[in-house]
Amino acid sequence: MIVIGIDPHKSTHTATALDSATNTDLGSIRIDASITEYTRLIGWAKAWPDRRWAIENADGLGHHLALWLLAVGEVVLDIPTTATARVRELSRGGRRKNDRIDAAAAASVAALHGDARQVYPETVNDALALLDERRVNLSSSRTRTVNQLHALLRELMAGGAPTSLTPKKAAAAIRGFRARTAPDKIRLELAKELITDFARLDEQLAANSRKITGLLDEHGTHLRKIDGVGPVLAARILGRSGRASRFPTAAAYANYTGTAPVQIASADASHHRLSRFGDRQLNSAIYTIAMIQIRMPSSAGRAFYDKKIAEGKSPRTAARALKRHLATHLWRVMLADEKRKTRTEPQEVHTAA
Repeated sequence: MIVIGIDPHKSTHTATALDSATNTDLGSIRIDASITEYTRLIGWAKAWPDRRWAIENADGLGHHLALWLLAVGEVVLDIPTTATARVRELSRGGRRKNDRIDAAAAASVAALHGDARQVYPETVNDALALLDERRVNLSSSRTRTVNQLHALLRELMAGGAPTSLTPKKAAAAIRGFRARTAPDKIRLELAKELITDFARLDEQLAANSRKITGLLDEHGTHLRKIDGVGPVLAARILGRSGRASRFPTAAAYANYTGTAPVQIASADASHHRLSRFGDRQLNSAIYTIAMIQIRMPSSAGRAFYDKKIAEGKSPRTAARALKRHLATHLWRVMLADEKRKTRTEPQEVHTAA
């Protein structure tokens, strides 16, 4: 098996072929980031029919190349930058660094079956991740716009505008207002611009919600049946989790989400502390679900929380235990959805044919 490591950059990519058995450098090539050069790269790699590719940061600068290689039937692995850095440190002349060395380091990680993750073609989950990121940006822009509008309205009129502000309420508040000074005229003009932006952002958020709901229906996920999981949280969980099957166990998923406590042990002393690692946005989503379920008297989460309280746990510790429990449940639901979809896809293809 030959492993071809890739050190990607924005405009160029460097590939190094490595014999996985002897860790021997078999050659290197540097290409421009273009489809024509990708084809030249494949032509160069045909010298080793039994091959796979190891791309450093395949979700970043190597993303386009990784997807192109998948489209032509190649096997692609994603190598974290931290893993290639460790290989360079442990090798002779570890302080040296260039593109060829980085590409060889990525190949070494894959050859040693180290911290590598197989890359798969994009799915609905990736589309949901894009929509979720867009929604976060739109929500941030909306909050900033509303805050600026409130500040202007406080300066234009006594008491300002009500807290529950909408574009219609804001427009009604300044209707008939007559600016008497030059600064007030500018404030009024800016307020009108912000109201227009406010309405546009609300429309974009509504459109974003419709797209998310449509993709969730297409996915067929059962996450929305869980108490506290609406379309937005379901999209965030699916988008940031990716394929549930890439996590071998529920514990691995809990570690990824940062809901698994970290053990601190030395000699006979041992305790667990809160994890500050993992995907913090996923952790925040699971926290939101936990808080909603705790407030729902009839939910399974509230029953779990009450059980922990009865065992003598503090409310904070019981909530953390519920988050860990929810991470396991979410992973199992996503895994069941993935298996169900895998079983039905061949039948659908056969019917369509």
